[in-house]
Amino acid sequence: MTRTLTLISGDGIGPEVSDAVIRIIEAAGVAIAWDRQDAGLAAFHKTGHTLPAELLDSVRRNKVALKGPVTTPIGAGFTSVNVGLRQALDLYANLRPVINLPGVSSRFQNVDLVIVRENTEDLYAGLEHVVVKGVVESLKIITEAASLRIAEFAFSYARRYGRKKVTAIHKANIMKLSDGLFIDCTRTVARRYPEIAYDERIVDAACMQSVMVPERFDVLVLPNLYGDIVSDLCAGLVGGLGVVPGANFGTDYAVFEAVHGSAPDIAGRNLANPTALLQSAVMMLRHIGEVTAADRIMAALARVLLDGTTRTRDLGGTATTTEFAAALMDALADAR
Repeated sequence: MTRTLTLISGDGIGPEVSDAVIRIIEAAGVAIAWDRQDAGLAAFHKTGHTLPAELLDSVRRNKVALKGPVTTPIGAGFTSVNVGLRQALDLYANLRPVINLPGVSSRFQNVDLVIVRENTEDLYAGLEHVVVKGVVESLKIITEAASLRIAEFAFSYARRYGRKKVTAIHKANIMKLSDGLFIDCTRTVARRYPEIAYDERIVDAACMQSVMVPERFDVLVLPNLYGDIVSDLCAGLVGGLGVVPGANFGTDYAVFEAVHGSAPDIAGRNLANPTALLQSAVMMLRHIGEVTAADRIMAALARVLLDGTTRTRDLGGTATTTEFAAALMDALADAR
């Protein structure tokens, strides 16, 4: 059966890594009709909008999307397409598994943790204004409803996948009302999952501990801004943003995405590593029930990385994007 899914290639290196991943999925035997949509700079140049209505309609129609990196200007320009997409589709849960890949060197081994980040509010929502010249105010919004549902997502995920502990990350020693509400809600949900251990860490202490003893953590649940920072920090434990996946879940829709940037400095040069988007696509395949194909792709990825002869520059090799994808497709063919 051929499924129709939305593809948002993104900009910068997005089209290159997206094309590589599509070829690998096809080589794994999964039939997908891609409903191609533009976002960010690519969409703005065509339509004058960075998040076109046609894109949102496509995701609502197809329920599932794969998204490449999209440029977000710093300090000026248009607002984040990623934030806008999450808010428009109420993709309230950001999920980032962080695990060592075979053959990828890093400062730590045996890292296996999961970041669950609230995706719709907090300082990250970008609610800010100029009070008077030289004074800007940003609003940190934490609600009971959003905190309860992200805690429920974290504990439900832990139960489903046999995880042993959930840790809530906060700064309630200073932000006693906002972060205090967040941990009150996680405690409420924790009581409904007695088989799963629960503890709490202040965010700065959690950052320190994660780069000293990352094995201390299992599932981490965090408000939006802390989640963004801690998830990138944890990616550094296993080799960086180029080798970790990401997904955004709502009640009705799911968008699977590369968590790294659009790397305009190497865009169009066939140098980008597609591993992060590929692993996100593997999460997508599991989500739609293509578990066998997902397992085959991960086995092929492990084989190529352990062999070590075909690696992109960020992993210490000289392979191009297309060469790396071709090696993976060869490994898939050899495994049949």
